[in-house]
Amino acid sequence: MHHFFVHPNQIQERRITIEGMDVNHMKNVLRMKLGEEVLISDGTSKDYICTVAEIEKNQIYLDIIQSVEGDRELSSRIYLFQGLPKGDKMELIIQKAVELGVYEVIPVAMKRCVVKLDKKKETSKGKRWKDIAKEAAKQSKRNLIPEVHGVLTYKEALEYGKDLDIKLIPYELATGMVRTKEVISNIKPGQNIGIFIGPEGGFEEEEIALGEENGFSPITLGKRILRTETAGLAILAILMYHLED
Repeated sequence: MHHFFVHPNQIQERRITIEGMDVNHMKNVLRMKLGEEVLISDGTSKDYICTVAEIEKNQIYLDIIQSVEGDRELSSRIYLFQGLPKGDKMELIIQKAVELGVYEVIPVAMKRCVVKLDKKKETSKGKRWKDIAKEAAKQSKRNLIPEVHGVLTYKEALEYGKDLDIKLIPYELATGMVRTKEVISNIKPGQNIGIFIGPEGGFEEEEIALGEENGFSPITLGKRILRTETAGLAILAILMYHLED
């Protein structure tokens, strides 16, 4: 069953209106027919099982068969603060992070980031990243589309995450896997979690020190050095396993 997201204002008592790019996708890519079933999420916690009722030039109308409470989100909101990587790695990170249950991805410009985005590139990249998050959310049947924040400086990112319950920095120079396991096992459902991942060059020591001053705890993910596109996904997978009910 194909999955789409709509804004709550597109939902009436027994009918949903599909607008914008999704109309073309349903008509010309998926070639959906009258009577075909489709899953709709309103971006909060409500799902609707619908059938295609009318197909017009700029709108498609769906009849609601059943509405149910969505149950495909983790019990905790996970915020991934990702140091800007080279090339298209951010696209892979966002796609897989969404599949693993991340709540928000925050790109962060750190000292060892090779990539430097001007405003024009940041706007273009930002739109692309949001589209990837939306498609990944549809594919993985998320109840919501995770937000992709605009690029922040390291200090701005620390400020953004200051009120989170659990604040972690997987760091290649950290040691003590026993402590990492203890930290993860003590995370309770409903706690908001922030994870900082360094870019290809890793963190500067002063960045780690500043993170600690702001309540972020360095942890190890093991004895091997993980690439930036691997580290975040590794800790997200661990957290998904721990939090999934």
